Amino acid sequence: MTTLSPDLLRRLHAWWRAANYLSVGQIYLRANPLLEEPLSLAHIKPRLLGHWGTTPGLNFVYVHLNRLIKDHDLNMINIIGPGHGGPGLVASTYLEGSYSETYPAISQDRDGMQALFRQFSWPYGIPSHVAPETPGSIHEGGELGYSLAHAYGAAFDNPDLIVACIVGDGEAETGALATSWHSNKFLNPARDGAVLPILHLNGYKIANPTVLARIDHVELAELFRGYGYEPYFVVGDEPMAMHELLATTLDTILARIRHIQAAARAPGAPQPPPRPAWPMIVLQTPKGWTGPKTVDGLPVEGTWRAHQVPISDFKAPEHIRQLENWLRRYAPQDLFDATGRLHADFASLAPTGQRRMGANPHANGGELLVPLKMPDFRDFAVTLAAPGSVKAEATRVMGSFLAEVMRRNLSSANFRLFGPDETASNRLGAVIDVSGKAWMADIEAVDDDLSADGRVMEVLSEHLCEGWLEGYLLTGRHGLFSCYEAFIHIIDSMFNQHAKWLKVCRQIPWRKPVASLNYLLTSHVWRQDHNGFSHQDPGFIDHVANKSPEVVRIYLAPDANCLLVVTDHCLKSRNYVNLIIAGKQPEWQWLDIDAAIRHCTAGAGVWDWASNDAGEPDVVMACAGDVPTLETLAAVTLLHDYVPDIRIRVVNVVDLMTLQPPAEHPHGLDDDAFDALFTRDKPVVFAFHGYPWLIHRLTYRRHNHANLHVRGYKEEGSTTTPFDMVVLNNMDRYQLALDAIRRIPRLRNRVDEATERYRQTIARHKAWVSEHGEDMPEVRDWQWSGPRL
Repeated sequence: MTTLSPDLLRRLHAWWRAANYLSVGQIYLRANPLLEEPLSLAHIKPRLLGHWGTTPGLNFVYVHLNRLIKDHDLNMINIIGPGHGGPGLVASTYLEGSYSETYPAISQDRDGMQALFRQFSWPYGIPSHVAPETPGSIHEGGELGYSLAHAYGAAFDNPDLIVACIVGDGEAETGALATSWHSNKFLNPARDGAVLPILHLNGYKIANPTVLARIDHVELAELFRGYGYEPYFVVGDEPMAMHELLATTLDTILARIRHIQAAARAPGAPQPPPRPAWPMIVLQTPKGWTGPKTVDGLPVEGTWRAHQVPISDFKAPEHIRQLENWLRRYAPQDLFDATGRLHADFASLAPTGQRRMGANPHANGGELLVPLKMPDFRDFAVTLAAPGSVKAEATRVMGSFLAEVMRRNLSSANFRLFGPDETASNRLGAVIDVSGKAWMADIEAVDDDLSADGRVMEVLSEHLCEGWLEGYLLTGRHGLFSCYEAFIHIIDSMFNQHAKWLKVCRQIPWRKPVASLNYLLTSHVWRQDHNGFSHQDPGFIDHVANKSPEVVRIYLAPDANCLLVVTDHCLKSRNYVNLIIAGKQPEWQWLDIDAAIRHCTAGAGVWDWASNDAGEPDVVMACAGDVPTLETLAAVTLLHDYVPDIRIRVVNVVDLMTLQPPAEHPHGLDDDAFDALFTRDKPVVFAFHGYPWLIHRLTYRRHNHANLHVRGYKEEGSTTTPFDMVVLNNMDRYQLALDAIRRIPRLRNRVDEATERYRQTIARHKAWVSEHGEDMPEVRDWQWSGPRL
């Protein structure tokens, strides 16, 4: 029994030919879109960019997914892993009409087709890969490896959504993609949607075969069964037979998905439901299918030569004729009418309205975004009688707040917390108490807090946490990613791609704002004394600061109440990447909640309670970060002991980007406001959480930059005591006090004495920690006593 009638088979094949024709046209043509005259060099683009090899396979899948959507009224989006197959997704959305609705100038006629072709990989046009400009996409195709994680992130808490995800066989070699197959151990068929992975096995990368293409089908099937999938193979190169085989396979798989979900959602069904073997497809087709078989006597179709642009160098007339013959093989005169519009017989294959994959609102998640139901963060504030009178663990306080956020949004199912096996370690365990940790694999008696309904996502892969969260956000939900500071670098490139995506989206009116990507970095450099040098790296701050000021925000909370204010703000924000850094160890608390609100709203400010400068300081002691703040305030008390008449202004920075001029970042303080904090001519000793040169980079255009001296992490570390970490990096209180004395002109005669005192103190510190294995009592037991007035 066949799935496709002869007429439906004819129409599906015609759509595929049309999509392939449009794809080739985008890569090559600047004019003559319908080949109404013989092709000439003037019709061909001078610069040929784009990737043909994967594109016909993507087009083949797209038309078959359209049939499935239309026949079964499916809610489906399509994530394209082989991102440089961009011409295919553009072609298919153009054929279904969603592209022209999004971009009316790209009309479904001759002029629109020419504009479609000309814009592709053209200055001020569109990129060659799937990008924010492409309707129906949530996945930046410029870098490979993230498609499957994004697909699962999109499916979480979307019970009616099916996410088709085409994974390139080259992409499958990346670490991020390889671990993403395990996402099925977290997908609950009772409450989540379904992901249909389609491994596009076309054999080659740019110049080499792919690993999975050189594994026989028995071994490949065993691999995916080991991952927990039920693989279906669709293999061949004869189009009509392949149409029938893919259509039959998709119908079988849809029935399987519906059976899995129905069984899990039926009244009285066991909860949690057993983990199913979800279906997947291995689609094996030739690289560059339907393209030129040979060029210049060399094989192309089915080889690595089809990967990008199969025919080039059009100074050779025979290449022009070969391109024309290739295009005419698709018989455009039979596909498009005299005006350039796809014949209605073929156009009717597309779903309508929001069922079209290019118009599905899940691929433009801001259309679906529902604001979080937020508690009042003030209810979680640390109460303190005076600055430095009580200790608290900042992230534990934050965890209680996040737990209430989770609790209030359980019914709407639009908030999740992501982290690599560190939620409790990072003192956010209150969230686990509310929802448990998502888990669909086996559970043993000794396991705690695992639940098929859990909303805390833990897996020991930063790649997977990041990808899940991005997919979750881009389909209209909210979340937060907590991580050890040193290991967030694992997702540097994923952050890059998301930040670039957001930057571009801000210039695209139809892309609605999505919830911000929020990072909490804790277990940070200054409190990784127990794990040692390998765990000590604050460089992600620099990485984030490099990105567009339209998109990035960096917050260094000095205490728990400031962390509450910042977290509330970030969870409510849209279209940003918010980097929050805060410690998890018990530390002195400085600001009550009202003062914290004022301070975080300003982003930076003078702490009058710690200052005694009366408007004319000898030195400005500045700080950003919780440990730098502690060391700065301790240095202030030392300075008052050393120089009783010293006048000190203490400035704390919580929003790092306030240091930049407003022309460089929207949060930047204007010059008058900056000078009001840091003066125009007084020495500034700045203790910073990260690498010190970042502060110089942010402030190099400020009036008083020449007087700015920054202490921070300088790549010195070990397994040692907490205080020895700051000593090793010359950011300790004794060093900061010495720096101030050295830079105050009227104290020039005290420098030698101060230097010797510093040398003796540090020698005593090193002897003590070597003998006792802990910090000196004067450091451990230090408490703020107020400035000398």
